Amino acid sequence: MHRHYNFCAGPAALPTTVLERARDELLDYRGRGLSVMEMSHRSPEYVAIAEKAEADLRELLAVPTHYRVLFTQGGASQQFAAVPYNLLGPGGRANFLNTGIWSRKAIGEARHLFGDVHVAASSEAGGHRAVPRPEEIVLSNDAAYLHYTANETIGGLAFDYIPGSDGGGPRRPDGSEAPLVCDLSSSILSGPLDVSRFGVIYAGAQKNIGPAGLVVVIVRDDLLDRARDDMPSLFGYQALADAGSMINTPATYSWYLAGLVFEWLKDEVGGLDAMAAINARKAQKLYAAIDASDFYTNPIAVANRSRMNVPFVLADERLEAPFLAEAEAVGLLNLKGHRSVGGMRASLYNAVPEAAVDALVDFMADFEKRRA
Repeated sequence: MHRHYNFCAGPAALPTTVLERARDELLDYRGRGLSVMEMSHRSPEYVAIAEKAEADLRELLAVPTHYRVLFTQGGASQQFAAVPYNLLGPGGRANFLNTGIWSRKAIGEARHLFGDVHVAASSEAGGHRAVPRPEEIVLSNDAAYLHYTANETIGGLAFDYIPGSDGGGPRRPDGSEAPLVCDLSSSILSGPLDVSRFGVIYAGAQKNIGPAGLVVVIVRDDLLDRARDDMPSLFGYQALADAGSMINTPATYSWYLAGLVFEWLKDEVGGLDAMAAINARKAQKLYAAIDASDFYTNPIAVANRSRMNVPFVLADERLEAPFLAEAEAVGLLNLKGHRSVGGMRASLYNAVPEAAVDALVDFMADFEKRRA
């Protein structure tokens, strides 16, 4: 068996040692004679798996004790509805930063469900090539919260700051503080994070956490009692917290695999500081290769370039198909850009090894030499 280098934006690469351990435990989990996939989520064995996964995630992110960690089903897109249902109480209005496709989807879902929303700042006029600066963000006085997408997976646009002031949340025009809500799906666990700056964090698993089908939600205790009465019961953060994320049968195998990824980050990588250093090196190598060339270009402002998702285009778009075909032939997979923007995209999530980036950079140099 030979594993290729996977640059997919999601479902994304998983650490090889995690997959090997899951393989070894697939049929018989620690002498129990059955797979985790077949195990009751109420059994002592599975509860221990779930509790350790939460404890390891809390340790990695230094989650304060007054936050709940939820492991829920679905994808991050489901949270586009769950967030306003949980936080948009009477008289409040959802506020958003618009920085690309995923933030627009969140805006669209809130507008579809509840009508009026407020866009506190947008990068759309500039083609989403740089994020709005802090002084451009203007919340409405009735802002129930401010939602933003920390890393736009499709556009490769990332925030270089956390919205807010003086270590707190963003301020309404009257000076009061609004909770900050963040979609961290494509950058969670890529480096240290000050969780205390946020009211709610959510992240789909299929980038840096584990396989698809699971969402991690981290919510501050004081925000658990703001849910609307008309909310679907399975969306409720309070109900999920009270039930230990087990209102119904959770995505048990995805939760188990996420736990293995958390162990890998702690025990093999050495924590999030070490992971951040690795990710910085990977991104620097690829952006340096792009910047040194007239053949490849990246449109994003340097300060807002994503370390997780690197889009680039070729000087001659007619060479895109040969580029992708030749890359796949040498084991560099899933480099095609999203259908909405075209071009190329290399996703450099945690489990993508540095050797993969080295191989990609070498291939790009060779392709340019032969095709330019």
